Amino acid sequence: MQLGAVSVAAMSQGRSRADSTEPALPTAYDDLHVGIGLHDPETGRIVDANVELEQLYGYTTPQLRELDLSVLSANTYGEGQYGLTRQIRTTATDASQTFEWRIKRQDGQLCWVEITLTTQPHNGVTYVLAEVTEITDYKHNDRRVSLLQRVLRHNLRNEISVIGGFADQLTDPAGTIPVDTCGEKITTAARKLSRVAESMKQIETTITTDSAARTRRSVKSAVNDVAADVRAAYPTATIRVTEQTPLWVEIDEAFDHAIRHALENGIEHADSDAPTVTVEIDESPNTGRVEIRIDDEGPPIAPMELTALDDQHETTPTRHGSGCGLFVMKWCLESLGGELRIEPADDRGNTVYCYLPPQSPPENKN
Repeated sequence: MQLGAVSVAAMSQGRSRADSTEPALPTAYDDLHVGIGLHDPETGRIVDANVELEQLYGYTTPQLRELDLSVLSANTYGEGQYGLTRQIRTTATDASQTFEWRIKRQDGQLCWVEITLTTQPHNGVTYVLAEVTEITDYKHNDRRVSLLQRVLRHNLRNEISVIGGFADQLTDPAGTIPVDTCGEKITTAARKLSRVAESMKQIETTITTDSAARTRRSVKSAVNDVAADVRAAYPTATIRVTEQTPLWVEIDEAFDHAIRHALENGIEHADSDAPTVTVEIDESPNTGRVEIRIDDEGPPIAPMELTALDDQHETTPTRHGSGCGLFVMKWCLESLGGELRIEPADDRGNTVYCYLPPQSPPENKN
């Protein structure tokens, strides 16, 4: 839905403003079921907002006017406020545009929205009108289709090709590859396919789980439960969990999937027979969100793997990840209103940051 230009008369009849030099949205916009914001064309600051946008962000209009866009934007693409400000400036001087963005609500939850920007003149100044619609459910469905296409195009095709090739060697009287080697290659490919299938199942479960099924838990307790399971599966590995700040979150099994994949990746890809993975729980110094930092000793994750996670880049035959584990981590955290960030080291190791919205402790702590 595009609202088009609003007349100067309608703007002047909007809600009263302490600063009369800036426009106000018509009061009729409060009846719309789409968020409407009016932005300063240079700074991107919100000048006015309707009720729906207040509910979407979790702030009142007076509060929104005082916030810069860094508070309202997720840092998903490393540009946050600057990327959105650039879009607003481009609209003011060029043409209207529509794009997807990830916003950060007052309670720390992150959600996907579609934003349509159009120009809105007022007293000789070209302001920018933003129509903001939440598209989280659409994003989930779109991702399922994209991941299925990627898995069919890359993972399944490659592993089935491996299995078929070595199976032919087993039945070929003139085969040159030892039987044991063929068996090992086939078994490895089959295990990879099994893990892909399990990852797809986890993603599907995460997307379709009702948020009402979540429980409020201590972050340390929840992480320790997952770490105990992983220690049992990898008895030679060491997993150290430390808590700098006691924090609480509302989670479901998506949390377990994300943390387990991060720990298992750090163990399985390490060069050592007795790898160490450290987990530190603290409050993010920049946002106040729950920050779970996981450090491993494995080889740095390839840039191509990280690029494949970026929703701003299309997955192509030359830009894809080799597996689904990173996608599971990303989408599981996002289903909980959180975010994934990965920083590979220059030489050895990776740091995985899991961010989640914090919750107050329950009255009955356990």
